[in-house]
Amino acid sequence: MKAQIGIDPKQTEGIAEILEPLLADEFLLYLKTRNAHWNVEGPDFHTVHVYFEQLYTELEDVIDEVAERIRKIGHYAPATMKEYLELTHLSEKRENKNNSLSYIKDLLSDHETIIMSLRGSIDKINEKFEYDYGTSDFLTTLMEQHEKTAWMLRSHLK
Repeated sequence: MKAQIGIDPKQTEGIAEILEPLLADEFLLYLKTRNAHWNVEGPDFHTVHVYFEQLYTELEDVIDEVAERIRKIGHYAPATMKEYLELTHLSEKRENKNNSLSYIKDLLSDHETIIMSLRGSIDKINEKFEYDYGTSDFLTTLMEQHEKTAWMLRSHLK
C-alpha cells in the first residue's frame, strides 16, 4: 500500500534518492567510529575509547531514524554494504595510525562532509519538494547534531 502523506509518489521517490546516500554516509561513519573505538591506542586510550562509544551509540539511533524516514515516505531503505559503498560520500580510507588524533581528524572530516551534504539536501528538499516539511525539519535537526559533534571533535585538536 502506498503512503498517503500529502506528497506525490513521484516526489517521494526524489526525496528517497536524497535520503539513501545519507543513510549510507551515516552507516559508514558508524563503522569508522566503531573501528576507532576498537583500535585506538595511546596514553588517552580510556577517555577516547569511552568517547568513541558514545559517538557510535548516537549514530546507531541516527541510522535507524534515517532508514525509518525513508520507510515513512513509502520506500525501502538500502541495507547492504554494497549499496552503502555505492551511495556514500565518505571514504573507507584512513591513516594507518591508531592514535586518538588520527581517528579524531578522520571522523571530524567525515562529520563535516555529512554537514555539507545535509545543507545541500535541505536546500533541494525546500526547493523541489516544498511540502515535505517533515524531511526538511528532520535533516535540519540531524545537521545540528553533526555540527555539535564536529565542534567537539575539533576541540580535541586544539
